[in-house]
Amino acid sequence: MTLEKENYIPRLVDEKVEKFLKVFGAVSIEGPKWCGKTWTGLRHAETVSYLTDNSTKELAQVDPKYIFTDKKPQLLDEWQVVPQIWDAVRHACDESGRPGNFILTGSTSLEKSDAENEVYHSGTGRITTLRMQPMSLLESGDSTGEVSLKKMLDGDFVEKNTGMIELPDIASIIVRGGWPSVIKMSAEDASEVSKSYIDSVVSKDIHERKDRKRDSEKMRMLIKSLARNESSVARNDTLVRDIESYEGEKELIESRHTVTDYLGVLESLYLTANQPSFSLNYRSSERIGKSAKRHLVDPSLSCAVLGLSPEKLMQDYHTFGLMFESLVERDLRIYAEYLDGKLYHFRDNTSGDEVDAIVEFSDGRYGAIEIKLADNAISDAKKSLVEFRDKAEKKPDFMCIVVGHIAAAYRDPETGIYIVPFLSLGA
Repeated sequence: MTLEKENYIPRLVDEKVEKFLKVFGAVSIEGPKWCGKTWTGLRHAETVSYLTDNSTKELAQVDPKYIFTDKKPQLLDEWQVVPQIWDAVRHACDESGRPGNFILTGSTSLEKSDAENEVYHSGTGRITTLRMQPMSLLESGDSTGEVSLKKMLDGDFVEKNTGMIELPDIASIIVRGGWPSVIKMSAEDASEVSKSYIDSVVSKDIHERKDRKRDSEKMRMLIKSLARNESSVARNDTLVRDIESYEGEKELIESRHTVTDYLGVLESLYLTANQPSFSLNYRSSERIGKSAKRHLVDPSLSCAVLGLSPEKLMQDYHTFGLMFESLVERDLRIYAEYLDGKLYHFRDNTSGDEVDAIVEFSDGRYGAIEIKLADNAISDAKKSLVEFRDKAEKKPDFMCIVVGHIAAAYRDPETGIYIVPFLSLGA
């Protein structure tokens, strides 16, 4: 009998947790705070130990074996509070010789922290790691999932009327975000949660790594700069100019080091989810951009730090479009990972040719995807995808345009491109 919460909403990652518990001694679920790791762990656990509980923490610091139980799987929540737990779990898995002993959840990685030296072995072969994201629209019940990445890849596409969702409602979904605790809230109330999240990051979370002192206000400025550059290819120098003033080369170098360090902290908190550049055999391949596309892990955080409400998004169509792109790419990342694939973007620095999203699957097949807020941009999106296909030596296995304000899913007869309403998209 597991510890599943009564009102638990199933997640895509559940399937992999269940599968890996039959293969590995332990499963580590990593991801940002509030994304639902603990509740997912409870769904698969027989017992639980919360390392944020002082008594449990102190006992584990003496020796982690004192908190281990006979009932398995045992959930060790926020295990990184006592870093030596990792090696203790590895040893316990070796001794048992059986899979499915532990589930570890954590919202802070140990990279470059004081605690990293307390983890001596990677756990390869005993502990496997799963990355968890905020909820996708499929998981939150907003999307029907009728048009999935897998179905498009396999050519299993059925045209259908899906109904129109109006722009104000799209804006509300973006501002609300994918945090499990806000799914039933209004956008206004959910925005307060996201603001509180940012406040917690800059006032508390960034100080968990003790290797150096970091300035809370400077971190807030960096997060705001990332939000302003949401869904764009912005180099570190752009972020430096956004948050720093400098008088000479020395100050500039120091500022670059500061931004690199602070970005590392946000990465260790799983608050960034950058989209790498796609590499393929493409005409004039030396011109292909290598920079990642910038994302905070959920567009609601960008909206919160920029003070964007649904009404303000409606007044700034350009920003609205970027945040919508971020929303769709958040979901594409979740669906790609569920299908053992990866999410990329593509840009030719010379011609300016670009594709918003590339999903590459483990067998080498891939899809090219454009993202548009409304149907009046479909024509330009089709041209971009066709140009990309014509220049790519390895052709995409499907092409798709994900659209916000549209009432039907269909296949363009001339180009073969799938036109997909965003609330019908799924894995």
